[in-house]
Amino acid sequence: MSKQNNFLPRLILIACGSYSPPTSMHLRMFEIARNHFMERGMFRVIGGIISPVHDEQHKQGLVGGEHRLAMLKLALRSSNWIRLSDWELRQTQWTPTVDVLKYHKHCIEYAAKTERGEAREGDYAEWLPAELCACTADVQLRFLLGSDLLETLADTKLWSNEEIESLCNYGLVVLTRIGSKPDKFVFESDILSNAISNSLRIGLQTISVQLWCVVY
Repeated sequence: MSKQNNFLPRLILIACGSYSPPTSMHLRMFEIARNHFMERGMFRVIGGIISPVHDEQHKQGLVGGEHRLAMLKLALRSSNWIRLSDWELRQTQWTPTVDVLKYHKHCIEYAAKTERGEAREGDYAEWLPAELCACTADVQLRFLLGSDLLETLADTKLWSNEEIESLCNYGLVVLTRIGSKPDKFVFESDILSNAISNSLRIGLQTISVQLWCVVY
């Protein structure tokens, strides 16, 4: 680790989805995003979180949560920085994505304060990155997603304006296949373009990374 990396803002990536089943590309997305940010000296990515959706989403072909957790645990054995959160599955019903991010952000902030002696000790979630205890500044949480999910954000039947604004306030990291035009899609979507332009924490840029592009 270079000394310069020690002074970079800390970032944790979180991805939500069905993971029915999990694939190598689900994990590859995390690696591509982390390499992009760290090679350019933008962030030090200290952790990744995978949060599988609740069974109550009733998505066609959705495998039971117990089996999806088992598959994800096997898939993540090869990673020393991407961790599995079962919080969403442990709830009594489906949880909106914005609330999933809110919960994990709260845990990150509370754990950091606890390690710095600013809060009383509480449960230390297993998905929290080990490096969090060494952070003396705030840690950002950004939503990692694919272009297919990005395009659903323009559907008012699925997302409210308030939810989109909240997601953009966290920050979006979108991976799409080269040849697609996510920036054009965002520009043509009044909801997304307004949310991004009104946000103080997110910019929009398209960058080619091997077979993928990153939008953040």
